[in-house]
Amino acid sequence: MTGGWWGQWAAKRRRRVGSLLLALLMCAYLGGAIYHTIKPLPDGLNVAMPPRSDGEVRLLADYTYLDENGHRQSDHEIFDRILALIEGAERLVVLDMFLFNDFAGASDGADMRPLSREVADALIKRKGQRPDMPVILITDPINTLYGGIENDQLQRLEAAGVDVVITRLTALRDSNPTWSGFWRLCCQWFGNSPGGWLPNPVGEEPLPMRSLLALLNFKANHRKTLFADTPDGWTGLVTSGNPHDASSAHGNIAVEFTGQAALDLLATERAVAEFSRPDLDWPETDQPLPVAAVDAVPADAPDTRVQILTEKAILEGILALLDRSQAGESVDLAIFYLSHRETVEALLAAHRRGVRVRVLMDPNQGAFGRDKDGVPNQPVAHELHQAGIPVRWCNTRGEQCHSKFILHRGNDSRAEFIAGSANFTRRNLGNLNLETSVSVRAGLDAPVMEQAATYFDRRWHNRPGEVFSLPYSDYGEDSRLRYWQYRFMEATGLSTF
Repeated sequence: MTGGWWGQWAAKRRRRVGSLLLALLMCAYLGGAIYHTIKPLPDGLNVAMPPRSDGEVRLLADYTYLDENGHRQSDHEIFDRILALIEGAERLVVLDMFLFNDFAGASDGADMRPLSREVADALIKRKGQRPDMPVILITDPINTLYGGIENDQLQRLEAAGVDVVITRLTALRDSNPTWSGFWRLCCQWFGNSPGGWLPNPVGEEPLPMRSLLALLNFKANHRKTLFADTPDGWTGLVTSGNPHDASSAHGNIAVEFTGQAALDLLATERAVAEFSRPDLDWPETDQPLPVAAVDAVPADAPDTRVQILTEKAILEGILALLDRSQAGESVDLAIFYLSHRETVEALLAAHRRGVRVRVLMDPNQGAFGRDKDGVPNQPVAHELHQAGIPVRWCNTRGEQCHSKFILHRGNDSRAEFIAGSANFTRRNLGNLNLETSVSVRAGLDAPVMEQAATYFDRRWHNRPGEVFSLPYSDYGEDSRLRYWQYRFMEATGLSTF
């Protein structure tokens, strides 16, 4: 009897202890998952710098289209300009690029380009010519598959004396808390090292399990920026393009500018370096005025203004642009991913006010040789189309319509566009990824605004021998299942967009 009683008591105790441990683990999981979606951001993120009017600004574009024979053609200038800026720098180069690798596709095809090697070669060459000049590359850990493989280009750069900063993503908020809450408890402590046996989703080299577990966090330093000196002074460049071989046929856009806005851009990159590699000796610049001493330009200023926006400040800029738009004005959007609900609702509201809205979208049908299901753009496009907003699709053939660009032209002869790295999604606009975009305001007749209008119109209206876009009917679909799939993925973060 005693043994039976004792055994029953011990079994109940084990069950209680097990239940308590399970409850504690669940509390730790839920508490961690919630905290890491709302925790304070590192200093210097989510900033809207003052608008600046002391420099020059211009738009650059990479165009990809089909010719009259159905062959893909490219007119690209962004990375030619980036290479020229690197090759001409005398005092400092800071490059922040999300993808810097040759994964997911060969670069020796007829319309592919070894961008990662070209940019690495230019940085190494200039560092060799100017050994005392600081050269800094900030990039995302995706380029080593979170430590699971070696990246030859990054190793070459480090050997040449370039400071390579791998962004510390754990300092950022979690966009996929369902998984990340578990990963932070169980997996992040094991680190990573090259060598593995699992299939590589973006290349051929096998991966360790730890790389795939880190990949499922779906978070990134998604910025694409360059800062360098030129004969015209400090120069900044913000783009949607990556020095990534398999992305070399993509359509992209870039904004190049000089003056105080370039120094603002540098300050936002210093913020990333400080939480990712605190021991880095960050170079000082003799800027003409301290950032805090330059007043913001009045809203009715007649000249051109350039403003650096990062993270959620980009969303605030987009919503402000849309809210300002009035009947008889126009808003044009060229976008790779459109899923952010506030942005979609603001577009619909502008259309209802009588704003002429046009949306050019990637069909989300493929990426780097893999088929995709059209989410999120096709469900969102149906929503816009049903409301009466004209929608066209980029005529992609394996490459991506990779721009992130919105242009407002007002009745007051003023215009504004926002362009840069940020897709219009929760992950890109919600203080989750690191992002940089730039707002440019100017008169409608300013050269940069004429460039912006030409950029969109050339892709919207096909010219003879240049088929950039297709009508909505080519990819339009009205699946409610697909719509609610997109809404679920956007809300939970269980997605790659």
